[in-house]
Amino acid sequence: MSFLTRSAAWCALFAVAYVTLSPIELRPVSPVPVNVERLLAFLIIGALFGAGYWRKLILVLALIVLVAAGLEFAQEFVPGRHGRVSDFAFKAVGAALGAAVAALAVKWLAERR
Repeated sequence: MSFLTRSAAWCALFAVAYVTLSPIELRPVSPVPVNVERLLAFLIIGALFGAGYWRKLILVLALIVLVAAGLEFAQEFVPGRHGRVSDFAFKAVGAALGAAVAALAVKWLAERR
């Protein structure tokens, strides 16, 4: 399961990076407010990384937060896109919540066996 979880985590991260750095016209549209989208996307990424690498939670969380910051910075170089501190904050909070909950759940399940 760890291989699948880790693979899904990296795929989700690359997919979000691709969408984030694509021209705005190619951005998927949903009825959900964009800040909720950001939080949920990084909550899922955080949960996948937290479950896949639960023994390295601090390192994983630092990686995801750095990637979120890097994506916001990189958007400054994409026509029609812009990075914002508030966007980064939603991503970082989502990543932290997802990683923490998943890592705690995996640890709890491992201890029950």
